[in-house]
Amino acid sequence: MITDNFGHRARIALAGATVALLALSLGAVATSANAAVILPVPTLPKPAVKATVVSLTFDDSNADQLTALSTLEANGLHGTFYTITGSIGEPNYLTLANLHTIYSAGNEIGGHTVNHPDLTLETAAEAQRQVCDARNQLTTWGFPQTSFAYPYAAENASVQAIVKQCGYNSARNLGDVFTQEGGTAGLYAETIPPANAYALRAPDEVDSTWTLANLESTVTNAEAHGGGWDILTFHHICEPGSVNCDPTVSITPELFAQFAAWLSAHIKTTLTTSVKTVTQVIGGTVKAPVTAPAPPAVAGAITNSSLETAVTPGVPSCWSAYDYGTNTPTYAETTNAHTGTVAEMITMSGYSSGDSKLMPTFDTGGCSPGATAGHSYQLGAWYESTGNTQFAVYYRNATGGFDYWTSSPYFPPSATYSHAVWTTPPLPAGYTGISFGLNIVANGTLTTDDYSDVDAATLPPPPTAMQNASLETAGNAGLPQCWTNYGYGTNTAGFAETTPGHTGSVAETITMSSYTDGDAMLLPTLDTSSCAPAATAGTTYNIGAWYESSTVTQFALYYRSAAGIWTYWTSSPWLAASSTWTQATWTTPAVPAGATAISFGLSLFSLGTLTTDDYSLAPAS
Repeated sequence: MITDNFGHRARIALAGATVALLALSLGAVATSANAAVILPVPTLPKPAVKATVVSLTFDDSNADQLTALSTLEANGLHGTFYTITGSIGEPNYLTLANLHTIYSAGNEIGGHTVNHPDLTLETAAEAQRQVCDARNQLTTWGFPQTSFAYPYAAENASVQAIVKQCGYNSARNLGDVFTQEGGTAGLYAETIPPANAYALRAPDEVDSTWTLANLESTVTNAEAHGGGWDILTFHHICEPGSVNCDPTVSITPELFAQFAAWLSAHIKTTLTTSVKTVTQVIGGTVKAPVTAPAPPAVAGAITNSSLETAVTPGVPSCWSAYDYGTNTPTYAETTNAHTGTVAEMITMSGYSSGDSKLMPTFDTGGCSPGATAGHSYQLGAWYESTGNTQFAVYYRNATGGFDYWTSSPYFPPSATYSHAVWTTPPLPAGYTGISFGLNIVANGTLTTDDYSDVDAATLPPPPTAMQNASLETAGNAGLPQCWTNYGYGTNTAGFAETTPGHTGSVAETITMSSYTDGDAMLLPTLDTSSCAPAATAGTTYNIGAWYESSTVTQFALYYRSAAGIWTYWTSSPWLAASSTWTQATWTTPAVPAGATAISFGLSLFSLGTLTTDDYSLAPAS
């Protein structure tokens, strides 16, 4: 008996014709009539065993993914980290140093756009910038780019083409592979190679409802159904309740560690299963960077400024809802519009801290208006509000991320549409755009419409160099916007808006009810922004104000140093009491060296009243 390599047994007879026939059947070669040489039985190929590959991917660059890194290292595993370049270095996100640590540990750094928008809702040019600019930035940072993931798993044929055009070799989707979350029935893994490398099929994202058994079953189900590619997606690895731990798209460090330990042991005993990064599975060359179309060149332009066009219900096209802190806002379109047919209403409940606001979407320039370093911008919006509101302003940095910049003074509640207007300080160097919106900071409602953004350099010179010089726009606590109460000594002074004004409908009255010493006055706010008028060292200024006063008064002046420190500077001669409107004017000495702004006002030094309006400031000729 002869046994071949597959356990089959062959009976061999050694006589007569049977020998010859059997010899021929086994590949024997006859050397004479009475003898044969038996050749080795050929080895047949073994049946193919399909492999299973697991890829561990991490989206959004959340800082708590460093926990996943240490777990991967402890278990000899590697993953693909899809990165939002505009978020790198921002609070609660990975830093550039973190990315280099992840990459140096053998992991892949992939692309996930600049600002994480739904690419299917963007123009082709904006989508190209989001994908190409992020890829180019990551390349500049030293991370070869071949793998991409769609934000929100939103893609179509046009978006797929853009990702390919920008130089990526693959792009991951979500939700196609069947799990307890759903998916395509009977599909337990992506194929290798995939049917479409720019729509990689994967299970739905791992969230807080997943168990260890759920995670393990994605691997074992793939193995049991012919193998393939199991692409798992994680967002947050964090303890519930910890800072920035999303309660939905997160799993605990303990669960992730249990799965990593199981997977590490499993691939050692199941030799047809392995763990690889996405690029290790897809392969292909690293393509050269691709330049996307430049953003709109017109600084200050706002897309859909009247909020008339909507793509997502409740939020206008090119605008997004942004909030922070502990509060519960809802956003809705309303027909109570200032112009057109649509405005946006934010309803705040459960307020404890923070704010909520509607702003041009943080992007590379398709929606958020461009801006020029060194320029100031006049921002505007019409609003109705049950509480105080103010402009919150963010600027876009060189990598496309957005940072908080500054806020305007408060605008008072208004039951009818009021126009909020404010001019920003100069945009700092290194920033390329801005986004802004009126915010709501208490329980109630805020309705906004008809936003505007104008480069102040293009505006005609104002009649004065002062904000709210006629005191018409109200601020807080009876004080005009951009103005503050000030004084010293032992006295009791009250401040209130009064009507009529010298011009317009409002003036400001100071009433001194008890007096020992010192003074009280209304001044442009002593700030480091734009309420206090800018001034040039060495220049003299003509200052003025209209007043009515029961006693003598005088101008008191302060200046702001380059370090932002306010200092008393000088006072004018005395001005006589007046029961009717009188204009007070005075020419200052030269502004001291190093000063960058001045603030001035008429002061009250005794019992009585002082009403002021229509302030002015101009360089002396």
